[in-house]
Formats: sequence, structure tokens, C-alpha cells
Amino acid sequence: MFRKLLGASTVILALTLASCGGQGAKGINLFSIEDEIALGLQVKTEIESSPQDFPILPEAGNQQIYSYIRSLANRLLNTGQVAYRNEFAWEVKIIDDDETLNAFCTPGGYIYVYTGLIKFLDSEDQLMGVLGHEIAHAALRHSTRQLTKLYGIQILASVITGNADPGMIEQIALALVSLKFSRSHETEADEYSVVYLCSTDMNAAGAAGFFVKMEGQPTPPEFLSTHPDPGNRVTDIQSKKQELSCSGSKTNTPKYAQMKALL
Repeated sequence: MFRKLLGASTVILALTLASCGGQGAKGINLFSIEDEIALGLQVKTEIESSPQDFPILPEAGNQQIYSYIRSLANRLLNTGQVAYRNEFAWEVKIIDDDETLNAFCTPGGYIYVYTGLIKFLDSEDQLMGVLGHEIAHAALRHSTRQLTKLYGIQILASVITGNADPGMIEQIALALVSLKFSRSHETEADEYSVVYLCSTDMNAAGAAGFFVKMEGQPTPPEFLSTHPDPGNRVTDIQSKKQELSCSGSKTNTPKYAQMKALL
């Protein structure tokens, strides 16, 4: 499990190697991949045992929509572009909450999508763009970098080893829902969303459609009030698609409408 840092020289070395782990990831992360997987499993357990905060849509009776959402996620995961494809769990669950327009991915690759977001979006490329963004946060290990900044290495280590104070895992699980990433992390996740989709036949700028729709909302979610500006993100996502010469153009809008009607 968690390996304690041994002395000042180890800390200095860790700070020097500030971008350890994860393709293109930025920021300090003192957790090993094994630690990240252990933390993710703890958080998943907390999420799925807290129906008052995270009402998971039952699989029974909802097999078709589960199969559909997982197929979209798997198309991204199987592009060969996602770091830790074989190490992380990459499980998908749906949270039954029509009022919340959100999705998130925990350390270790546990993906949660709200029914509110699924119903709000209009096409497969839009949802795949959002899924790609969240997958990128996990694959680039942004979450543990940000959680390290918020809680500190010792608290997260206590969670992994099972020595955390009561309620700490619940607090971390709740924090992941609205975790505010740095400007560089959000930009990087947007870019990798395009990279992942570019390897498919879908419109690689699908995430831009999400931000366009969000800009038209009278009260956008709080996480959109953080930087970078949603309008700039649309432009940057579209520019990344052009830069990579992505040729896919499919949106599969009719299929998406059919599937979200199941909810």
C-alpha cells in the first residue's frame, strides 16, 4: 500500500520529479499507481454505500441504458490513447439524479454519470466528449494531484490504509463531485477528450457541444464558473480538432434520443 517518504532528500526528489506518472500530467503527485487504485476503491465503496448522496440507478430493469453508456465509454477506452487502460478499473455507474448536470471519475477509473446530464445532452458525441474529459482527469491523475493539494498526503494515506477519521472518506467522495481542477488540468482534460474521440469516427469536438449548451443556461452549474472560460474552451476544443485533423463527424443524434428516452 502507501509507502512512507523517507527523509528530506526523498521529498526533494519527489518535488523535482513533479510530473511523475501519467502521460502529460502536470503537478505534484506523491502517490504510486497502487496507492491511487487503493484510494479509488475506497471512494467507490463510500459512494455506492451512500444512496442519500449518490442514488445509483439499479442495473435491474436498466440493462439497456447501462449497456449503451458503457459502450460509449469503452469506445474511448479502447482507442489505445488512454493511460492506465489495463491498470484502472474503468467501471461505469449511473447516478439517478435528474437535477444534476454532471459526471465525474474517481482515482482508479470509477466513472459516474448523472441522469440529469444524459437527459440534458443531445447526441453521442457530446456525451462522449464529457466522458473523455472525465476519463482524462483520471488517466492523467489530476484527481489525486488536486486531492493532495486539498487534503494533504498524510490524510489521503490514512484513507488508503484504513486509518482515516470517521467521515473522511465520505468527505473526499463528496469533494470529487465538484472538484475544482486547475486551469492547466481542465485545459489538458479538454485536449485529451479531443485526442480520444479523434481516434473514432465521432465528432472529436463533442465536448464543445456540452459547453455551448451550458452557456445558454440561466443558472449554469458552479463548476462552470471556474476557469477557464466556457467560451474559450469551446474555441480551444474546436481548434484542437483542427490541429489533429480529426476526420470523424458522426453525432448519432437519433440513437442518443432513443436511448435517453429509456430513463
